[in-house]
Amino acid sequence: MGSRHAFSMPFGAELIAGGVCFRIWAPSVSNMVLRLENGLTSDFCMQRSEDGWHELNLASSSPGDHYRFLLPDGLLVPDPASRFNPSDVHGASEVIDPGAFEWTDDIWLGRPWEQAVIYELHVGTFSVAGNFAGVEARLDYLVELGVTALEIMPVADFPGRRNWGYDGVLPFAPDASYGRPEDFKHLINAAHERGLMVILDVVYNHFGPEGNYLFCYCQEFFNSRHHTQWGSAINFDGPKSRTARDFFICNALYWIEEYRLDGLRLDAIHAIFDNNSPDIVEEIRDAIQTGPGRERYVHLILENDKNQAHYLESRSWQHGLRVGGVAQWNDDLHHALHVITTHEIDGYYADYATDPIMALTRCLAEGFAFQGEPSPFRGGAKRGEPSGHLPPTAFINFLQTHDQIGNRAFGERLCQLVSPAALEAVTAILLLAPQPPLIFMGEEFATHQPFLFFCDFNADLAQAVTDGRRREFAKFAKFIDPATRECIPDPNATSTFATSKLDWTLLNREPHSTMHALYRRLLTLRQHEIVPRLTGMSHLTGNTTVSHITPKILRLRWKLGDDSELELLANLGMEQAVEVMPECGRMLFATSNMEKAQPNYLPPWSAIWQLTDAVL
Repeated sequence: MGSRHAFSMPFGAELIAGGVCFRIWAPSVSNMVLRLENGLTSDFCMQRSEDGWHELNLASSSPGDHYRFLLPDGLLVPDPASRFNPSDVHGASEVIDPGAFEWTDDIWLGRPWEQAVIYELHVGTFSVAGNFAGVEARLDYLVELGVTALEIMPVADFPGRRNWGYDGVLPFAPDASYGRPEDFKHLINAAHERGLMVILDVVYNHFGPEGNYLFCYCQEFFNSRHHTQWGSAINFDGPKSRTARDFFICNALYWIEEYRLDGLRLDAIHAIFDNNSPDIVEEIRDAIQTGPGRERYVHLILENDKNQAHYLESRSWQHGLRVGGVAQWNDDLHHALHVITTHEIDGYYADYATDPIMALTRCLAEGFAFQGEPSPFRGGAKRGEPSGHLPPTAFINFLQTHDQIGNRAFGERLCQLVSPAALEAVTAILLLAPQPPLIFMGEEFATHQPFLFFCDFNADLAQAVTDGRRREFAKFAKFIDPATRECIPDPNATSTFATSKLDWTLLNREPHSTMHALYRRLLTLRQHEIVPRLTGMSHLTGNTTVSHITPKILRLRWKLGDDSELELLANLGMEQAVEVMPECGRMLFATSNMEKAQPNYLPPWSAIWQLTDAVL
């Protein structure tokens, strides 16, 4: 017999002895009616408390019931804490028995963060089926590749049939286009059986533009003092903010406990407004570490344009404790590598144009490139905090993500922008550096398919999004011509979504099979030679030596946790260079162009990794 897991929370529909308890916080309305929609419609008046909670214990209700809430003005709204909305965000919510699913992964305690090799994927475009089952069918492939963690883009219920997931409005409900809650649980259970962690991307900085009914009955959920590109900010620090804070803390714990996820990625925390101490991000981190994180490894990944290193300083790094990692996507490293390989300097890439090799080296040696320096792209505002005291495992490196591909007008992959030699060199840097690497789906076989921005909004909003998308690119030189902007794929067209689906038949063709073999080889090296030596590796500063650097060449040496030393020597320019080769240790990897290189010569776009064992 397996185990069953349910997270009890004060929101939504909770099973009780002999029925269901329905609760919703709606302080902006005087009364609320529960409507059951099981073929026949039945209305039940709810009891309102002084603090705005509306509650009803209904003995005649059971799992499978469909329900909505009727407002005084006649508007029907779904449950904001719905566990499932089978008919999309405007339809009825379904009462779910969270304990009905039987887990078979009782022995699973997760994996230490040092072992992380992350694979980011979008459920709808990862497979032809475009659902949780389609992801599950490829789990063995991911294990063979060398992946240890899936990072799944948001699945919270969004409007329509296709979306990146960042427009979700029902944060507790897996989108019905991907499957039912039990289908998502089945995927996670199957991943655990294969030793794979599963991390879910969640959005706590805004609700999507369609299907957010909270404004209609719970204006206190938002704080008009803070403004975002999506309207009033979520109320994390204003009057009556405690309930909104608890809503998202419960959401984080719900995904981890009820779905047995191994961690969360918090999207764009720089867009969260919260002047409290601790703020909502710190509260979520602490709730995870003192809750489910005491029993198994649970990890937290941040996206934070502000480079606030203090979020990454936690007891997670205390030696000997079973606690999860806290890490951040390192945009600085991506941007530096992108400028080096493509020479693009539009937008935020301009911040790295002066000396991208120096920026890259600082990322590899100290974490962030911007640690308090002024950012020209941001009008000279200072960006970042010192990060050199943090371990390398606090920074996630990547060459591509959904953002960095999908926010391009035509969704081009890196393999379409740079030479094969440049791609091999930077791939070797990504996969063998001490920092956890992240791979975006299809990157590992150099797919030429784009990953485009797509959505499925109602007609009026759809046109506004299409027009807005094209206006965004008007400031770039190559899109000054309106006719060129009109060629940018329409986000709401079904063809835009279909074009973004991975073509797995490419694996059997060149040059895709060669790139796939390179990823497998490098990740095998990482697993056997580098990961076992990361445990015990502390802060970057003092353990990393930058022994040589020129405008195109970098040379770094890391002291690993077992006192061995890992060295990188790379030429990231288009000209051959003369450089003294490493004399000690053993060669782990050299790019293919080194096979015919003369002694002490580094061909263009070359990289060498060498390991020196500790002296006993």
